[in-house]
Amino acid sequence: MNKETDVAIIGAGPIGLACGIEAKRRKIPYTIIEKGCLVNSIYKYPANMTFFSTSDRLEIGDVPFISHNNKPTRSEALEYYRRVADFWKLDLHLYEEVLDIFKKPDGRFEIDSRSGSYTAQNIILSTGFYDKPNLLNVKGEDLAKVKHYYDDPHPYFKQKVIVVGAANSAVDVALEIYRKGGDVTMVIRESQLRNSVKYWARPDIENRIKEGSIRSFFNSEIEEIKPHSVLINTPEGIEEVANDFVLAMTGYQPDFDFLMSMGIEFNIDEYHTPVHNPETMESNVEGLYLAGVVCGGLKTNQWFIENSRAHAHTILSHIDGKKMLENY
Repeated sequence: MNKETDVAIIGAGPIGLACGIEAKRRKIPYTIIEKGCLVNSIYKYPANMTFFSTSDRLEIGDVPFISHNNKPTRSEALEYYRRVADFWKLDLHLYEEVLDIFKKPDGRFEIDSRSGSYTAQNIILSTGFYDKPNLLNVKGEDLAKVKHYYDDPHPYFKQKVIVVGAANSAVDVALEIYRKGGDVTMVIRESQLRNSVKYWARPDIENRIKEGSIRSFFNSEIEEIKPHSVLINTPEGIEEVANDFVLAMTGYQPDFDFLMSMGIEFNIDEYHTPVHNPETMESNVEGLYLAGVVCGGLKTNQWFIENSRAHAHTILSHIDGKKMLENY
């Protein structure tokens, strides 16, 4: 069965939900299509994660977000966005992966998913970046002991764990596993931790490294991953370290192949930034808009919930304006 709508929103993260709310406010027919669960990326965050932002900066749809502490937890965020979706009675199609999107001769978009098809005048891509990890591209990365996502410290009790990365996720993972009884070694390509590491976590991790509680290799990269050890290329040469698990906290990237399949072009820059008009968020494909972190390409620390939730108003204002001109 084919469903027709004015706006198809791909992705039910906070920004996708914000776009749906803005469409509903303007009485513009819309549909939100999501391949996973509601706010799927947040669901995949570590179980004990605390946001960098305060709860008020994560709010959408004029629904208050009250947390127990100044900075909300993952579980509080999941509860909040469930409440937002219920309050606004959003048209959600969850666990429905989009397989193909193409533009018809009449200018409308045809969307094929695992559960059906849609025809839309406009599309908003709010697909985030958390589904495609940046790979190490080394021998042994396909071993079961290598993880690109982290959930809970319990499985790593009394285990030799290598954490790869220099940013917040690597620091959080290293500290949590260390405090839950894991033997942690960090492998960091740079000469120091990233400047973006949370101010309350930096002295903690630096002191653990300094005292030797967490072993560290700076200016180093993994050369090869073996079943019971890892070869690390250090400034002093190759060192083999006994190992049970490798947690590669090396970041993630948007699904560029999916974007390119729709005809989206990219700027020639180091971040592979999708072409879009910052005043309307419309891509080079007429009627196809970008919202949220996907707008930054590989620069995944440019857009967050707090500074991209405004994309919803920008995009729907432009779509609303086009509708008014068509009806004039």
